[in-house]
Amino acid sequence: MRTPERTDMSDPAAPPVIDLNADLGEGFGRWQLTDDGALLSVVTSANVACGFHAGDPSTMRRVCELAAERGVVIGAQVSYRDLAGFGRRAMDVPADELADEITYQIGALEVFARAAGARVGYVKPHGALYNRCVHDEEQAAAVVAGIRAAGGALPVLGLPGSRLHRAAEGAGLPVIGEAFADRAYTAEGTLVPRREPGAVVHDPDEVVKRALGMARDRTVTAIDGRGIAITARSLCLHGDTPGAAGLARRVRSELTAAGVHIRSFVRAAGSAA
Repeated sequence: MRTPERTDMSDPAAPPVIDLNADLGEGFGRWQLTDDGALLSVVTSANVACGFHAGDPSTMRRVCELAAERGVVIGAQVSYRDLAGFGRRAMDVPADELADEITYQIGALEVFARAAGARVGYVKPHGALYNRCVHDEEQAAAVVAGIRAAGGALPVLGLPGSRLHRAAEGAGLPVIGEAFADRAYTAEGTLVPRREPGAVVHDPDEVVKRALGMARDRTVTAIDGRGIAITARSLCLHGDTPGAAGLARRVRSELTAAGVHIRSFVRAAGSAA
């Protein structure tokens, strides 16, 4: 059983603390996308694909075993059932069906996590489902219903201020705000859709600069040049881009050098906060 780390992000005098998460296990059969071994040496939380947008049983088992071995918290990265589209295509799934599919995915990963001597510590939607739950109240509520049916008050990792977080809070689930150093933001604090120019930040120096700003100064420059506040407790390092592992190592090194503490937002129950 794991519980959210008690970290006061509202105290400006407190040393900055950030979790580093990455999407892992995003392969299928002989096809591998992410360098799971390398990334699990950098991140503190692993968003493990549960088979709907990527991943298969053997991959899930391997990632859970390696995460448990390295002390990385395991999270269920749930998605629409869209293996061909990598979970990034818009879909219209009935709420009750979506809730069942969320429960199914969490349950599948939990079996492998337990076999590895760990547990699923949180849930994060992927791709189109993540973006849909920012604004869609019905889909957000369905995701939360699926999490509750899976058992336990699992923390929900997502965009601060999203409908998903509101639904989770209403259901008594902890919420964890997330930021993306390699994604462009609108002035409203939402992600620029991937289909639009400039949605993904490719320059490694800029990614590092944005990561430092988010973790240390809690700000980021939006795509229109305006500075916006970032209240995230976790920073996502995408694992499906070229050179992802090397960039992740550099981000962690630069954060540590700047005095930022790297720590998961989830801790083992009964341990000191």
